[in-house]
Amino acid sequence: MDTAVVWFRRDLRLNDHAALLAAADAAGSALALFVLDEHLLGPSGAPRTAFLAGCLRALDESLDGRLLVRRGDPVTVVPEVAREIGARTVHISADAGPYGRERDARVAKQLRSHDVELVTTGSPYAVTPGRVRKADGEPYRVFTPFKRAWLEHGWRAPADTSADTLTWLSPPSGGRAELPSVDCAMELPEPGEQAAQAAWRRFTGNALADYDHARDRPGIDGTSRLSAYLHFGCLHPRTLLADLPEGVSAETFRSELAWRDFYADVLWHRPRTARYNADRRFDQMPWDSGDEADALFDAWCAGRTGYPIVDAGMRQLLAEGWMHNRVRMIVASFLVKDLHLPWWRGARHFMRNLVDGDLASNQHGWQWTAGSGTDAAPYFRIFNPTSQGERFDPDGEYVRRYVPELREVSGRAVHQPWKLRTSVEGYPEPIVDHAAERKESLARYEFVKTGSA
Repeated sequence: MDTAVVWFRRDLRLNDHAALLAAADAAGSALALFVLDEHLLGPSGAPRTAFLAGCLRALDESLDGRLLVRRGDPVTVVPEVAREIGARTVHISADAGPYGRERDARVAKQLRSHDVELVTTGSPYAVTPGRVRKADGEPYRVFTPFKRAWLEHGWRAPADTSADTLTWLSPPSGGRAELPSVDCAMELPEPGEQAAQAAWRRFTGNALADYDHARDRPGIDGTSRLSAYLHFGCLHPRTLLADLPEGVSAETFRSELAWRDFYADVLWHRPRTARYNADRRFDQMPWDSGDEADALFDAWCAGRTGYPIVDAGMRQLLAEGWMHNRVRMIVASFLVKDLHLPWWRGARHFMRNLVDGDLASNQHGWQWTAGSGTDAAPYFRIFNPTSQGERFDPDGEYVRRYVPELREVSGRAVHQPWKLRTSVEGYPEPIVDHAAERKESLARYEFVKTGSA
């Protein structure tokens, strides 16, 4: 009877997993494999690595201890494992990232030399990147027309899979790697597929009905908090789309899943945008550097800018490995347009500290804010951190939760502590004047547009 390998990556679940169906069609039994790849682990940061380890433990429990974890280069490890069990096929979900695509091509070549086939079925997205295109075959570069085409394209129904879809082989004796052990004191979400399903049920049972309005309020529990689970594939977006009811809030949530697919599609077609400006005009943007710029960056990282909504967001990131999406845009705008520091410095800081750090969403989200990404007219969008705080955290609950120095300041006054009659002990004065820096930012963007100030 033929055997197969199911090589898990960003699909750490057993339900709605199309690659399991392909493996079941090809073989009577399969070995579950995960490869600890230093190329990915190295830049991951403690929160993401700790959460990954928890998800792997949960998957191993669901497989009754039959998950084989090996450490090394997948180009070497995957063919070795296939040879050990006599597998004729190795089954994966597609990886749309630049490194993943190149790695999988090398693995496939190495497997072919041993008469083993690498079989790709599905991806971590509702629609696999590269599938949605314009009528002329060109990729979309702006979200709104992409979303229309994405909705028209549609997606498959959830795959009917479970732990019983395959007969799982016990791992070969010896060579099983220890899961990563990292020192992470953050309050991370409970890892694994069952925890992800529970989080989805809570969201649909409580917050979804008001999601259209509540998702922009960081002081209340109005979002799904599913981003880490989606990143590691503890849930498939197809499962979520199938569960969504009709209504405005459900449509807004569907749009957020479309944004996730869109950024993955941009990265698939233009892999250089993971590191460089999508809009090449921004290559000439004058950014600040030197000791003073580094000091401002350090203050931003630590949540010591003197702008409460910015500081609350940066402290939430350090405490939880997560930040509310509205606040992500606010703190990103502050770094790029008030401190005049390049977006990639902020993107690196996020990727080191976010448990849901996703290359496509993170890098392109930062470029959307910086103006160098996919937005059609972004240069004038400069968030005022004070008015953003007053609008989206009107009672100051979010700020007081993460900035203890301001907990005695009531109501919306918390967003302008410099106007209080007495200074707040331990809390810094604003490190820049937003009005002045807004003018400077517009001047720099004018230079990018026209080549002259």
